[in-house]
Amino acid sequence: MRPLRDGLVRDGQLGDGLLRDGLLTAAGAAATTLVWRALQTRRDHPSAARWERTNHAGASVTLLEGVALVAGTAGTALVTGGAWGTTAIPTAIPTAVASLGAGSLGALDDLRQDTDRKGLAGHLRALAHGRVTTGAIKIIGLAGTGLVAVTLQDRHDGGAGGPVARGSVASGSVAGGSVASAVCGTLVGGAVVAGAANLANLFDLRPGRALKVGVLTGVPLVLTGAGSPGAAVALGSSLALLPDDLAGRSMLGDTGANPLGAVLGLALVQRQGLAARTASLAVVCALTLASERVSFTKVIEATPLLRELDALGRSRAAEPPVGA
Repeated sequence: MRPLRDGLVRDGQLGDGLLRDGLLTAAGAAATTLVWRALQTRRDHPSAARWERTNHAGASVTLLEGVALVAGTAGTALVTGGAWGTTAIPTAIPTAVASLGAGSLGALDDLRQDTDRKGLAGHLRALAHGRVTTGAIKIIGLAGTGLVAVTLQDRHDGGAGGPVARGSVASGSVAGGSVASAVCGTLVGGAVVAGAANLANLFDLRPGRALKVGVLTGVPLVLTGAGSPGAAVALGSSLALLPDDLAGRSMLGDTGANPLGAVLGLALVQRQGLAARTASLAVVCALTLASERVSFTKVIEATPLLRELDALGRSRAAEPPVGA
């Protein structure tokens, strides 16, 4: 059976692709809401205390929101996988791998965080000196997660490299060149997924910010075709969690931000060839390196449009005290 996203209207199997993706968005939102409500009823349990943190405004928040996002995205992907198209490997599995892998690594960092080293550069310097921090484990793990997810997706889409390989053949490349291009495309795609996972976490510094980035990224991915099922599920989860996040009652933490970025990154590379993946990786790397020197928060606060968008819907109680 051909993947549904390759010809929904032509095959008439589920009608318009937008209807399918709208249903997947609703399914992601519903699943995430159910899990989130169940977790909220357990906040008084002693084990939940490990997930409590103090946010930038000095309020106590829970990181269990991130657990809800992982369960919502991965669970919806696996349960609704038949609506994405199936062959030997259901196309929903790479999305579940990206979410579960990145979420597990994020939880490791949240629950066993090394507080003396901050940022990508700090963890890499520690690793260079023989010290393995949880952040370094997460960096390596995200790279592996991204590679596995993209390899599964590319293999499903038509051999290693999927669309990359097909593009190489269409352009008249020799077989050896096609294979090399496909492998390179998969490696670059895996790096994009890992980088996107880390990049999403860099936005999780104010209530609602990372989820707004997820929504603003997910909407165009859903509306523009191939790769949209994963983006639709992530969009639904983001919308479900946004109200409590904006109110300052909870936050994604690494557990939620990393899988949010990974799933959206995978949805992006699913539609890209080698050149586009390379361009995406360049953008992700540039933003990541910039974050080591420039505060995203300061840039947002200094830009009127971004400042208004960032504050939109946020509870005043979630803002830091004046002068803080």
